[in-house]
Amino acid sequence: MDVASVILMLVVLLVLARIGARLFARFGMPGLIGEIIVGILIANISFDGTSLLTLLNIDMGNINIIPPIEPNDNYNVLEIFAEIGVIFLLFSVGLETKVRDLFAVGKTAMLTATMGVIIPFIFGFILIMVYDGNMHHALFLAAAMVATSVGITARVIKDMKVLETLESRIIIGAAVIDDVLGMIVLAIVMGMAGGEELSVLSISVTVFKAVAFVLLMLALAYWVVPKIYKYFDEMHKRKVAATGEAHSSVNKLILAIVVCLGFSWAADMIGLATIIGAFLGGMLLAEYAWEWDLEGKIESITTLFISYFFVNVGMQVDLESCASVTVIVLATIVIFLAVISKYIGCGLGAQMGDKTLSKESRHIIGVGMIPRGEVGIIVAAYGLSSGAMSNELYAVVVIMAVATTIIAPPLLAKAFRKKYPPEYKITPDDLV
Repeated sequence: MDVASVILMLVVLLVLARIGARLFARFGMPGLIGEIIVGILIANISFDGTSLLTLLNIDMGNINIIPPIEPNDNYNVLEIFAEIGVIFLLFSVGLETKVRDLFAVGKTAMLTATMGVIIPFIFGFILIMVYDGNMHHALFLAAAMVATSVGITARVIKDMKVLETLESRIIIGAAVIDDVLGMIVLAIVMGMAGGEELSVLSISVTVFKAVAFVLLMLALAYWVVPKIYKYFDEMHKRKVAATGEAHSSVNKLILAIVVCLGFSWAADMIGLATIIGAFLGGMLLAEYAWEWDLEGKIESITTLFISYFFVNVGMQVDLESCASVTVIVLATIVIFLAVISKYIGCGLGAQMGDKTLSKESRHIIGVGMIPRGEVGIIVAAYGLSSGAMSNELYAVVVIMAVATTIIAPPLLAKAFRKKYPPEYKITPDDLV
């Protein structure tokens, strides 16, 4: 494929993705759903026997979200852009996850997140072990059911102006911990999928590497990075005081990009997923993201590249396989379990952490943790690319992620309005 064809392909896909995102956003739904549907249509629609993939010069070849890049490999440019997009997406999530928040959210949020990970994982694992008995299939579907996409929930909470309520604080705090636990689960599952066989030793090694890497990054973010920042800040102030001139400093955006890509590479080198390194790299800089205006700058990069990821996700959905009775029945069961397991798990965890929580509060917390969104899709994409998930199960996970993303917002808005109607004034007793 020549350079001009590549450029044209990227332009057309980006335009179509943004149109799809805008259309769905106008109806109050997440734009990522529109981008996925654009990819599904491109991969499954043809004119006079010629598919849109061919018309757009997209060579899907061996579908692989993370292709091995060697000098002689014929890799897909779209796949590279998709991988970069998901790396920056998780980096931007990390930028919003401050380590001190993890240590300050309290027992209730911790138990809410923990139970909201354990119960969905068990439900998903048992379902697939009963369905086809494939350990790798079970692990990836279970992992896809674990992580909450807090972006959807946070948007509802912000729009309704109930951010200061006890329930909102627990949901946001639990979601932060949920992100970290979800990354550890993904790291463990990826490590086990990469081996030829599962054993107690291989699982133990994978768990150790994942936990050690996360703890190391948390320690760096909490103790080391602030000291480095303070040292350079004081040195800069001394130079300004001595010369009376403001000296140029390191370009913060370049530093952030280096950290993002550098820690993604480091995670890959020790056998973990690149997005884990990106997420933790973002956490390193989270305390200074607002001061350095990193969130807005990184968001621009993410917006560009992430569209290719979701379009690529949609391209790998075979509508013929989705139309089978088996996939429809399995998807229905998975959606039901995904909703009920998060609702029960998070509600139970919240009750364990705070016995005084009312039934209404537990209901709000349970519903707020339901959406999987892009997180479940990312896990499914890694499972498919590693060969640990079949095309049918991949389609099931995408359907589940999209369904829970659509289901949660109206349910959460209704739950909040029931306890906090528009005319209701939030009192100090309702706050944390």
